[in-house]
Amino acid sequence: MVYKVIGLMSGSSMDGLDIVYTQLEEVRGAWTFEIIHADCIPYTDEWVNALEYISTKSVQEFLRLDTAYGRYLGEQVMRFIEQYDIDHKVHFIASHGHTIMHEPKQQTTCQIGNGAMIAALTGLPVIDNLRALDVALGGQGAPIVPIGDKLLFGNYEYCLNIGGICNITIQNQNKLLAFDVCPANQVLNRLAKNEGKDMDEDGAIAAEGNILLDVLTELNDRQYYKQIGPKSLGNEEARDLVFPILLESGHSNADMLRTMVEHIADQVAAAVRLYPTQADAHMLVTGGGAFNKFLMEQLHKALLPLNVTVTIPDDSIVKYKEGLVMALIGALRWREENTVLSDVTGATKDSVGGTIWMGQGYNGG
Repeated sequence: MVYKVIGLMSGSSMDGLDIVYTQLEEVRGAWTFEIIHADCIPYTDEWVNALEYISTKSVQEFLRLDTAYGRYLGEQVMRFIEQYDIDHKVHFIASHGHTIMHEPKQQTTCQIGNGAMIAALTGLPVIDNLRALDVALGGQGAPIVPIGDKLLFGNYEYCLNIGGICNITIQNQNKLLAFDVCPANQVLNRLAKNEGKDMDEDGAIAAEGNILLDVLTELNDRQYYKQIGPKSLGNEEARDLVFPILLESGHSNADMLRTMVEHIADQVAAAVRLYPTQADAHMLVTGGGAFNKFLMEQLHKALLPLNVTVTIPDDSIVKYKEGLVMALIGALRWREENTVLSDVTGATKDSVGGTIWMGQGYNGG
């Protein structure tokens, strides 16, 4: 079967909306893909503020933003379809939305971006609410990409995504494990803003800094890192994990950036040590952090003694892997196949997650 799908992803780094148009093909259980078109639509300051601070607003304001953000997603999809002349070439849309609350211990997670509004605007079927069923079943609901790692990138023992939060998938003899490793780009970007930059491009500022050993020790000693998977981090929890220690240290931004880079490399290496696979393993690295040359250098150094080779794929996969996986999850939901694996999240069972909104009536109207 062939599916032509638009996948939508908005991550914790808040850099923008990823839109991916991909062709997915399944033959006897084996999946292949082609990213045909993809874009990242940067958020305006207004959208960044709205998404970042919605948790402090009233119920009425939350509901209005859910609708407004769904309208925004639908409008961006329509522009994307027109730009690439793919009208009548999209089977359905799979939308992750934007996470504004994630408390799996309370069996609660929320990604805004009203799916009904997207369907109403585009006239296309929309699949959203991808995490909720797994969380209701007692799972972490995150990371959500491991099913994509298994079906699309199963030749790598480790798949690491360095976005706002760094997460890892470990594939060892057909057994899958995944969890959020540590905060990442959302911290690096916040520190870079103190220097008037959106990001620390290539890790240039961090490269000039010094490791704050006492701060690094305190960061690495946080209770979250002593837990074993399944485990996940919400955006607020991720910020609380490192910001107080870093920002109250009173050191320069360069030193804090250098220390945070080391912290990320330390925690990835710790995950590999905790879950070794084979003598010579390979790690696929994607997400915005893969473009941070200094971070990649430090990660390579940390993994070299563990006989893990870092592979950075072509730019389209680095940038848009998560949007691609959302499209795959949508296709699995459409087929009524498992989208989330309980071994990964700790849920009571595997599940077929996602709400389907039909963008047109069954009579074609």
